[in-house]
Formats: sequence, C-alpha cells, structure tokens
Amino acid sequence: MFEIDKLVIDGKTFQGVKSTLPEPPPLLLIKGEKGFIMCGYLNMEVAEKLGAAAATVSGVNSFADVLNAEITASTSKAKKLGVEPGKIVKEVLVKLG
Repeated sequence: MFEIDKLVIDGKTFQGVKSTLPEPPPLLLIKGEKGFIMCGYLNMEVAEKLGAAAATVSGVNSFADVLNAEITASTSKAKKLGVEPGKIVKEVLVKLG
C-alpha cells in the first residue's frame, strides 16, 4: 500500500511517497519540482543516467527520518543545485522545490 503526503518545508510544497513492503524498511521518496530524495531501494545510477536531480539517504523509516538524514550520494544535476553528500536533507531540500 502507498501513502502519499503533502510536506511543506520552508514554504515550499513537496510530495512524500511511502510504501510498506513485505519486509521492513519501507520505500520512501520525497519529491519536489526540481528533483527528489530517495531511500536506498532506488537506483542512483539510473537517476544519473536519466539526468534527474536526485539524492539518496539510508537507514530511514519515515519522512521525518529522511528529513534528518545525511545525504549519502547525489547525481551531478543535484550537486549543481547544492544537494551534495554529507549534507542534511532538511537543510538543502528547498533547493529541489
């Protein structure tokens, strides 16, 4: 089952998508107008190949976890926007809005 939530961060609206899977943890994604933050289930190499502005986090179980997580990888397009590994999602998410 998918849960879709509206998240407002620093005045910008994002769409949160969560899917509970047969085995934990859930699949999580936070999407803005310019790009998205994804959990480790999703493929960074494909996001890079497709030219997406995307970043990955790991060890997350909720949208709050994603917002407080450190970015572990990001595509070249995300890096150009300032969404880079080592940064905390909630501090740079607005750049994807």
